Amino acid sequence: MKTVPVGVSARHIHLSQSHVEALFGEGYQLTSMKPLSQPGQYAAHETVEVRGPKGGFPKVRILGPARSRSQLELSRTDAFAVGLQPPVRESGDIAGTPGIRVIGPAGELDLEEGVIVAARHIHFHTSDAQAWGIADKQRLTVKLEGERGLILEQVIARVSDSYALDMHIDTDEANAAGAKTGDRATILD
Repeated sequence: MKTVPVGVSARHIHLSQSHVEALFGEGYQLTSMKPLSQPGQYAAHETVEVRGPKGGFPKVRILGPARSRSQLELSRTDAFAVGLQPPVRESGDIAGTPGIRVIGPAGELDLEEGVIVAARHIHFHTSDAQAWGIADKQRLTVKLEGERGLILEQVIARVSDSYALDMHIDTDEANAAGAKTGDRATILD
């Protein structure tokens, strides 16, 4: 049986270094609050406010380190609350997506694009993927256990030597299944 740990992602933002500095001040560096499941990734102490056409969220956690391009990941429910209809996309695929206002303690900016609903995916270290016969970008069917167990289709396999085995779903998907971070999911095919 192929089981993987589940990680539930709440709304969060990835910022470029230039955007970190625009929001927090020249030369500012993000500070790690706690490590995440993927090597080198962390939840930063810092948060920002985001505002869309209908509403916003006052404290959105920044995930570090800084990236080449800024990106806000929302659940579909969050997107409705701010008045946007972002597409479901893989992380980093932000061309043609909606933008949003981002407010920090030292400034604010308007992202022209970068708001997505993250596609559900599983990070595989290359050795795990090879052992299980799974290819990068393969679409998988996965069973989430939980008080309201659920079968998820179109789960994207992301394979790299820099990844650690972990399935990422958003809060809407987790709530639908009654699943939580630390649960196990079973790959059906």
